[in-house]
Amino acid sequence: MTPGRPTRTPLGLQLSRAARTVMQAFDRAMADAGGSASTWQVLLLVRSQAWGNQARLAEAMGITSATLTHHLNALEARGLVRRWREPDNRRVQRVELTPEGIALFDRLRGVAVHHDRRLRALLGEADADQLADLLDQLSRGLQADSAEDEGP
Repeated sequence: MTPGRPTRTPLGLQLSRAARTVMQAFDRAMADAGGSASTWQVLLLVRSQAWGNQARLAEAMGITSATLTHHLNALEARGLVRRWREPDNRRVQRVELTPEGIALFDRLRGVAVHHDRRLRALLGEADADQLADLLDQLSRGLQADSAEDEGP
């Protein structure tokens, strides 16, 4: 039996469209401030210093080391980050923000905070909190399904 036409837009499609719209607005705001969403994410993680080395930083971003290297090369060329090898283990590469990188980080942080406030204002605080909970629930459920599919 062929299923009939859905009476509502499929949730995944609706989520994808909303995410695209939100990210496009975020990218425009970041570009106006001299950055991008990916630049912001790299600067944020580097600034936090919670990830230690470049490999762990790529893992935290959910990208490959090669993709992170591409981002870091561009940021280094702009004078925003500095990279060096660990003297005791040359395979480990560290990264930190330069003073110019810190200045851009501070500017982009203001953009990110403003964007978040804008989204929350559109929804109201209670709905924004509920949306965050629902998105977490979806992510956890899909991650659990994925783990079950992979097996032991």
